Amino acid sequence: MQIKGKTAVVTGGANGIGRALCLRFAKEGAKFIAISDVDEANGKAVADEMEKGQARFFPCDVSQEAQVKNLVESVSSAAGQVDIFCSNAGIAVAGGPETSDRDWKRSWEINTMAHVYAARAVLPQMLARKEGYLLQTVSAAGLLTSLGSAPYAVTKHAALGFAEWLAITYGEQGIRVSALCPQGVLTNMLKADHPGTKMLQAGAIEPEQVADDVVKAMAEERFMILPHPEAGKFFQNKANDYQRWIRGMQKLQRNLNV
Repeated sequence: MQIKGKTAVVTGGANGIGRALCLRFAKEGAKFIAISDVDEANGKAVADEMEKGQARFFPCDVSQEAQVKNLVESVSSAAGQVDIFCSNAGIAVAGGPETSDRDWKRSWEINTMAHVYAARAVLPQMLARKEGYLLQTVSAAGLLTSLGSAPYAVTKHAALGFAEWLAITYGEQGIRVSALCPQGVLTNMLKADHPGTKMLQAGAIEPEQVADDVVKAMAEERFMILPHPEAGKFFQNKANDYQRWIRGMQKLQRNLNV
């Protein structure tokens, strides 16, 4: 799919990867960009960086299905339809099983269920047209794991599983799906103070590079988007010898604990 002339919704669009996607879509000639976030000030600032009338901020807490549904309805009313929906909003909290139920639930709602809510809201109009694109920001954690954060690893695995299911189920009905799986990206999330994020900082890339990779992948309608190609190699290693991969990750965990 080409971005030019299309209407795109980007959740988590006020900062980081979401902001970069919005600006890159504008550069590609998108007809209308809906910047969605709970951060109203930065979301409106992103809209101000674009041509007048090309973008607008839409407040939305993606953990609330009613708000996601309202987002899709509002954008459809403003622009006629939604061609591209980028489920990009995400959160990360440190910890394992001891992490509070509140943080587990919040991670599940934003990192996984928000993708489900978006699909429920936008798929009917896309299926009626036999055309649409769902871009799911998953993270390499969905392919591999996330040292230091069980809620992030678990919910991102689930998000990848849902993206796969969508691609398989609706691919022959004109719906295109991509799973965006970067490793370290220079965003606010990478500033979190726990060992897993510190390990990723050395190879971290700019959000703009991620956005470049997304546009190329969407033109090819490619499911897996790997801004860090090494993540694909690690995933192959995991599949080829699961036990060896586990031992390797145990070694990394041990080194982080030193």
